[in-house]
Amino acid sequence: MNKAHYILFHKPYGVVSQFTSEGSWKSLRSFGPFPDNVYPVGRLDATSEGLLLLTNDNRLKHRLTDPKFGHPKTYLVQVERKPSEHDLELMRRGIVLDKNRTKVAEVLLLPNEPTLFPRPTPIRFRKNVPTYWIELTLYEGKNRQVRRMTAAIGHPTLRLVRIRVSILELNGLKPGEHRSLKQTEISHLMAALNLAPL
Repeated sequence: MNKAHYILFHKPYGVVSQFTSEGSWKSLRSFGPFPDNVYPVGRLDATSEGLLLLTNDNRLKHRLTDPKFGHPKTYLVQVERKPSEHDLELMRRGIVLDKNRTKVAEVLLLPNEPTLFPRPTPIRFRKNVPTYWIELTLYEGKNRQVRRMTAAIGHPTLRLVRIRVSILELNGLKPGEHRSLKQTEISHLMAALNLAPL
């Protein structure tokens, strides 16, 4: 294998998690240059934002995306109306999507709006519909899972930002910015995933 690359990217709104554009959405190619042989670990849909890890280390990609390993991914989620404690508990215990129950999740209603970079396309504003933020940590990654879970409890997702994958965090990266992981971060990540360094 060539030199291993581990790159943190803050994916902005309106960008697909791939190197070829799709319709009017931009691709990752607009934000490089990136090494030719790196690919995203998992996906964020075009209207979601936040942490995306790019690598050519297939062992790490497998360990972070295979549900059997259950590594955490944390999101800040803006929803319509205030979820009740009952709603939050439903999400914690698991919600049936496509006849399968989601794994146990960690869900917290945030007391204040988190500090985030502005989104280029603001969320739809409805004067009579207040919005609230939750912090949601999942241990799996079904297609559009966060949006489907909040819709299932009657609180549609308006904005979705992934802030953490395993031990990795955005750490001040602005939308569209990227950086290579430091050697100490790579070592800590490998230890958290129980992988030997390359």
